[in-house]
Amino acid sequence: MSKISAIAVAVIAVLVVAGLALQRTFAADNAPMPEVGQVAPTFTLPNQEGTPVNLDSYRGKWVVLYFYPKDMTQGCTIEAHNFQRDLDKYKALNAVILGVSVDTVDSHKQFCTKDSLTFTLLADPDHKVVQQYGSLGNFGPMQIAMRNTFLIDPQGKIVKVWTKVNPNVHSDDVLAALADLQKTA
Repeated sequence: MSKISAIAVAVIAVLVVAGLALQRTFAADNAPMPEVGQVAPTFTLPNQEGTPVNLDSYRGKWVVLYFYPKDMTQGCTIEAHNFQRDLDKYKALNAVILGVSVDTVDSHKQFCTKDSLTFTLLADPDHKVVQQYGSLGNFGPMQIAMRNTFLIDPQGKIVKVWTKVNPNVHSDDVLAALADLQKTA
């Protein structure tokens, strides 16, 4: 092996080890995911219009707090369209939908305009709420929100958690759980 090749291999090895160390540090910073029975961690984030939205302002309503990776991508668009399709059903069950990603307010505004979304998307480009809900993940070098959903009751308590959801059927799953929970309440 030539001297240049040996140096290149050594540099790559150092970069790989450094990358793994960064990943471990990142993973340690991600808070544990809140569990069923816990009070939902409160927060304030800007919506697609830039207006601050506080989770506590939804007390008295059911909240579908869903985290998703990226505006205007295939799976996220399918999931958003299905929530939009079912929006009247959620309203009839006294529920609101709040979508959260690490995208910006401008990105959310474009997504809502392009796809005629009328429910609230919240921007978390600093990853604070995504981390608070144990939902920050990596996609290559990018940090994104993992596809997790928290159903929060009108008193602010988490009553159901879905992880790694299937965007094609997720709205149906959430509606079914919401209807079941309201029957037993």
